[in-house]
Amino acid sequence: MPLVEHLRELRNRLAKAVLAIVVVSVVAAFYSEQLMQFLAEPVPKCDSLTNSDGGNCAIVSFNTLTSPFTTTIKVSLMAGLVVSSPVWLYQLWAFVAPGLHRHEKKYTYVFTAAAVPLFAGGALLSYVILPVSIKVLLSLTPGGSANILSLDEVLDFTIRMVLIFGLAFELPLLLVMLNMVGIVSGRRMLGWWRGVVMGVFVFGAVATPTTDPVGMLALSVPIIVLFFFAVGISLLNDRRRARTEAEGLSDDEASELDHTPEAVEPAEPVTALPEQSSRDRVNGYDDVT
Repeated sequence: MPLVEHLRELRNRLAKAVLAIVVVSVVAAFYSEQLMQFLAEPVPKCDSLTNSDGGNCAIVSFNTLTSPFTTTIKVSLMAGLVVSSPVWLYQLWAFVAPGLHRHEKKYTYVFTAAAVPLFAGGALLSYVILPVSIKVLLSLTPGGSANILSLDEVLDFTIRMVLIFGLAFELPLLLVMLNMVGIVSGRRMLGWWRGVVMGVFVFGAVATPTTDPVGMLALSVPIIVLFFFAVGISLLNDRRRARTEAEGLSDDEASELDHTPEAVEPAEPVTALPEQSSRDRVNGYDDVT
């Protein structure tokens, strides 16, 4: 396809993706109140008979005049982006797929099928431990003080935790991808286990903004388990690759070519055309030349 056709197809794919996000966002705007209640559910809220004192509960509020509107727009767009993800991901895939080989498409299917449940599992785990983390943070409030939280900040905190846990669960998949392309071997990954365990616990302590070990352990332990699972898959893949190379060519090896020049047949004599008689030639050339 020429460049103009590629740009035209890209424009059509982007238009369909944006249209899907806008339609779902408009529908989600009618349920924005329910969505905000769901995202702010981990916060222990004070009822009409309970006062916020010393971190026992918190009052969720809007701090500015435009906060209800901006928060509704933010939640609606986020819901539209998530719910319509099958549509815009398909449009992205449909634009890229024609340029991929068959084995590249196969790897893409496998990694996509693994990435979605891994991210969903991390997001679900973060939402489960959010109430514990928020209670620990609120417990640091000194006596006689009340907690008045902005709903916009609560939503940002919830979304940030979901993204951190979801993306962290993709680390083992990244290691398997590097092994599949031959950059890192499974034995080399296994030699990293001490540093990986230490680094994951440090990352869990920094990424989870709580002072209790619950959030750190909830993030670190599953990642470590997934790391060793990825090492096992990489070791099996290395064994399969070694067996394939022993039987014949590897996936990236080219077959040998015979570059010996073949014999050249004698050239056929050039026969002059009837209209090119000898009397019309001067020094071996005709009058046209």
